[in-house]
Amino acid sequence: SYDALVPELVSVRLMASIPFASRYRIIDFTLSSMTHSGIDNISVVVNKNYHSLMDHLGSGREWDLVRKNGGLHIFPPFAEKEVGGPYVGRASALASLLDFLRDQKEKYVIMSDTNVVVNFDFSDMLQAHINSGAEMTIAYNEQEIPEELLNYPANDKIFYYTFDVEEGRLKKVYINPKTGGVQKMSMNIFIVDRELLIDIVNTAYIQGRSFFMRDVIMPQLGKMNVQAYKYTGYVARISGMKSYFEENMKLLDDYNLDALFSSPPIYTKIRGDNPTHYKDGAKIQNVMMADGCVIEGEVENSVIFRGVKIGKGAKVKNCILMQDSVIESGANVEYLITDKNVTITSGKAMKGTDTFPVYIEKYKVV
Repeated sequence: SYDALVPELVSVRLMASIPFASRYRIIDFTLSSMTHSGIDNISVVVNKNYHSLMDHLGSGREWDLVRKNGGLHIFPPFAEKEVGGPYVGRASALASLLDFLRDQKEKYVIMSDTNVVVNFDFSDMLQAHINSGAEMTIAYNEQEIPEELLNYPANDKIFYYTFDVEEGRLKKVYINPKTGGVQKMSMNIFIVDRELLIDIVNTAYIQGRSFFMRDVIMPQLGKMNVQAYKYTGYVARISGMKSYFEENMKLLDDYNLDALFSSPPIYTKIRGDNPTHYKDGAKIQNVMMADGCVIEGEVENSVIFRGVKIGKGAKVKNCILMQDSVIESGANVEYLITDKNVTITSGKAMKGTDTFPVYIEKYKVV
């Protein structure tokens, strides 16, 4: 689970519901992309700390997923008694869904993680999968391996993968390589025939295997035709607090913002806030600002979520302020990430650096 990469942000939530880009959660991008690609039978498999995600998703109305057939399903880990406890990997999570998968009518299953922010055209990938006649297709993008992954201590929790691709076919998968330069990095987005998926997951489960890519796909590469689909659109990969900070900040550049949001639109839960109110003395420069805020101070190069209040004479620079944070009058903050409902009291000065932004947890008063 990639949650381990951002322990601060996931102590109260899942990676999927981490706030991103001033009014969204990471999962909004995957769900919106699926809806736009005509996918209306979506299951979210959650592990732990999933209450904020369930609250965010509700019945799925914002993504047009309130359906009589299909729609949005949420599977917590204790749905199946035999499996019990939190899932270890994707293969064990899928094992608990086998009966559900057997009951579905669709020919294909599309699977996606929630640590990459993309506006992804799943129908294009599905067409490529069908045209190639492959048994499985996995998406990748070309980028350097994020520093946080390269430096992450070796353990059995975090796996990232790079590919060797030959004429579109996936020839070899590398687990946690430390290679420099641009790599073909797995996006952990898979398309596979539903019947085949049931078959391979069932076999893996009987053999006690947990990890889909490592334990299920890799041993089959010689026998199975697995195609690699190159994604060339905008990708924001969250691999730690540093990249979480940087990927938010990159969206202050219109070029990146357009690349991610150009079309089709991304949907999220609506809060019904008033428009943001800029009072006398407010100065704003290069800021992504949600609605419902009250701004009296100076804000520069920052990503501001809904309902944030910035007091008179306060200075906010290079910050990410999540929902309902309060920066009181005269406070001076720079390179700060505040979780929801954080208060920085009057006159306080707090500064991180671009390589090490200071994070303040939910509900803290500083």
